[in-house]
Amino acid sequence: MANYKNIESALIHGGVSTDEFTGAVNVPIYQTSTYQQTGLGEEPKWEYSRTGNPTRAALEALIAELEHGKAGFAFGSGMAAITAVLSLFEAGDKVLISSNVYGGTFRVLDKVFNHFNIGYSIEDTTDLEALEKKITSDVKAILVESPANPLLTITDLAAVAALAKKHGILSIVDNTFMTPYLQRPIELGVDIVVHSATKYLGGHSDVVSGLAVVNDDELAQRLAFIQNSTGGVLGPFDSFLLIRGIKTRGVRLDRHVENAEKAAAFLQNHKAVKKVYYPGLPDAQGYEINKRQAKNGGAMISFELYENYNIKKFFKSLKLVALAESLGGVESLVCHPASMTHASIPYEVRQKVGITDGLIRLSIGIESIDDILADLEQAIAESEE
Repeated sequence: MANYKNIESALIHGGVSTDEFTGAVNVPIYQTSTYQQTGLGEEPKWEYSRTGNPTRAALEALIAELEHGKAGFAFGSGMAAITAVLSLFEAGDKVLISSNVYGGTFRVLDKVFNHFNIGYSIEDTTDLEALEKKITSDVKAILVESPANPLLTITDLAAVAALAKKHGILSIVDNTFMTPYLQRPIELGVDIVVHSATKYLGGHSDVVSGLAVVNDDELAQRLAFIQNSTGGVLGPFDSFLLIRGIKTRGVRLDRHVENAEKAAAFLQNHKAVKKVYYPGLPDAQGYEINKRQAKNGGAMISFELYENYNIKKFFKSLKLVALAESLGGVESLVCHPASMTHASIPYEVRQKVGITDGLIRLSIGIESIDDILADLEQAIAESEE
């Protein structure tokens, strides 16, 4: 937000908000693969759309400004963004990851980067003393989600960033659940921020995309080289859709959070609910830390029903809330992490970190909260055995 005091204005006017050629208040979709050059040997501003595209560049400038970073990068998916960031490392390097992270992050480390001898270790990043003991000479980064997916675990991001700097390694934060509207890890000292922009930044379940932001010129050069070399870039039309989604991020997320706070209270007080995971509840793990580093608890909730409730019947009985992968859209979505988003994580690992077969993850949308709660109530009632 270099040019704007408040993020609500930066969401709309940040980065490149108008077209330099026509003055259009929305950057156009530059649907082209290549660009005519003025002469042989002359340095062109644009040459090939894998390397750079004006629509994508506007998006990249916007996310860099919103996260207070040096440079932003747009990719074809959140996993493409994470893959590019992990490509910064070399054979023999190791990355420490939070004990509950998105299953795709675990999968790409376990099934892809392992083949290149880039290792990982699953750690409790909330225990900083224990985490520091895991930093051996081969560890080159700590990758954290906070709130983590799907147990909404909170990690002290400033403390992790300081720990990483102390040992000369990188700190990486997946900020998908919060977005820069609620939390800005780079301000807390973090080196790299990644997003599955498919989620809250896009916000309408109509575009798959990923973003990365770095706070160092040398890192920016390295990641730009990887982005251009591997080519997992976001296309101009999807870049346009993502810019459009970001413009309304503030008003949407305010409604998401307002609904989520009411839904969390409803679930916490429900006789059928055994456990609720939501960082905005005063008794939640990491509540005070989250208050320091984020605007509020966000709009994701996970919960468990008591054993005399059948979760298959619960999912089947929902009418308004859709059973689906993903999150962060205007519509409320529910999923079963153990068999959907985190199925790639081995059973014994899921059990160890608390991703039980009874865990339900809920992405609260912007519908009427009365309708959301009524749907949850009737589905819970139908699932009782």
